[in-house]
Amino acid sequence: MIGYRRLSIGVIASALLVPVASAQSFEEPSTRPERTDYRETSRYADVVAFLDDVVARSPRLHQSHFGYTHEGRALPLVIVGPDKPLSLEEIRDSDHLRVFVQANIHAGEVCGKEALQMLLRDLAAGRFAHWSDNLILLLAPIYNADGNERISLTHRPGQHGPLGGMGQRPNAQDLDLNRDHMKVESSEARGLIGLFNAADPHIIVDLHTTNGSVHGYHLTYSPPLHPNTSPGIDRLLRQDWLPTLTERIRKADGWEFYYYGNLSGRGEARGWYTFDHRPRFNNNYAGLRNRFGILSEAYSYATFEERVLASRRFVEEICEYAHQHAAEIRAITEAADQESVIGRELAVTATHRRSEQPVTILLGGATAEVNPYSGARMRRRTDEHRPETMHEYGAFTATATEKVPAAYLVPSSLRSVIEKLTVHGIAFRELDSAWRGSVEMFRIESSTEAEREFQGHRERAVTGAWLASDVESELPDMLLVPMNQPLARLAFMLLEPRSDDGLVNWNFLDRAMRDATTVPILRTHDASVLSSGQGN
Repeated sequence: MIGYRRLSIGVIASALLVPVASAQSFEEPSTRPERTDYRETSRYADVVAFLDDVVARSPRLHQSHFGYTHEGRALPLVIVGPDKPLSLEEIRDSDHLRVFVQANIHAGEVCGKEALQMLLRDLAAGRFAHWSDNLILLLAPIYNADGNERISLTHRPGQHGPLGGMGQRPNAQDLDLNRDHMKVESSEARGLIGLFNAADPHIIVDLHTTNGSVHGYHLTYSPPLHPNTSPGIDRLLRQDWLPTLTERIRKADGWEFYYYGNLSGRGEARGWYTFDHRPRFNNNYAGLRNRFGILSEAYSYATFEERVLASRRFVEEICEYAHQHAAEIRAITEAADQESVIGRELAVTATHRRSEQPVTILLGGATAEVNPYSGARMRRRTDEHRPETMHEYGAFTATATEKVPAAYLVPSSLRSVIEKLTVHGIAFRELDSAWRGSVEMFRIESSTEAEREFQGHRERAVTGAWLASDVESELPDMLLVPMNQPLARLAFMLLEPRSDDGLVNWNFLDRAMRDATTVPILRTHDASVLSSGQGN
């Protein structure tokens, strides 16, 4: 259970270089951007003080935290909806749809942090009260809290503000938290995935700011991109949810929103390309947990104020749609949890899939400006809209697949593997020593390490094949990872040796595989194993 407590500003205020204005001098609490005409972004102490204020104004707002940063800062969480404090496990067991929204995973992309504070102020004042009929919101405005405090005028060059600087992309360990959902090496990611295991939100929203192309959208978005995502989740997001939000915001605000992408390629390959399919990214990870992952990317060259307001409106419309379609969303996630993937061919690697027909992409314009405090050049969006027809590469298709077994068998000596399974909430148990069945072992044909280090690793790629094995005498002292569990899609990507985002890829089996011709994890397609063993 994650306990409720009021986060005290007193223990951190003395470390601040910039004094914090008292929220009590305003009729309503105001954010640091509002107090500075959007020149500055909120520091950690500002956020904590703001949350203290708004939570005190409403009996339906409850403050908690979901872990700590590398430097020991509590990760604030505000729970909206219940009329009394509930543990995350009690929230999970409620009959309400659960919506988790996080911001500031990259602490130079700060618009979501400010947008969530403003939304909480509205919720404390009683706006959107109807959401509490069937929603519980879990809002985390400042996920990368350590990175947030490393303010510099030189971060995010080209982005239009905040002019007074912003935090850094990685956390205090120099880890990109939006690459840490599979390897889970940061304390922040451990807290986040612990929250996912405890509260099990149906909807997971991640608020960012774009890099790259000049286009005509105030905000771009993405559903889960991994091809192993349950089709029902992808279908609702692409065919109704995201198009509905786009139309509502166009009518109400006059802003254009669209699927995230960047212009890339030449000739026939020129198109609108989304980012990466791998579950190391938040929205893709959510999809492999059978949950609705939604990425938000406010436009980097819109003003800071515009980005904040666009992010806020996006979250409002996500929640409104969730309120109106709560039963359908819950039914889709429950069906995905109950759906068996055993015997199916699932992707272990993937590549962009070109749209069948060209689409119209709204390009735009930007003018050059100078930050008056740093002298650095920035870009600012113009109202220019230039429709251009091109193919879209907004989804992925498998380049290699494996058939999902009935179970994987993990030697109990592989402590690093067992620890990762535990952190992710994947079920496993001891294998019954009396069980006898056919098993397979992955024989390595090649094993290569990346030339360049990434996030402290040299990622490993193996080739080879699963072959029948006669190791029955060695099966005792094995742990059984059954694939008839809700997190089977995630377990598959972690344990398959050829997975492009699994435990082999992230070097967690390097020591066990040194000078070996096989990977020490086994698998079996014999369904009798599913009735074997003792629960962990």
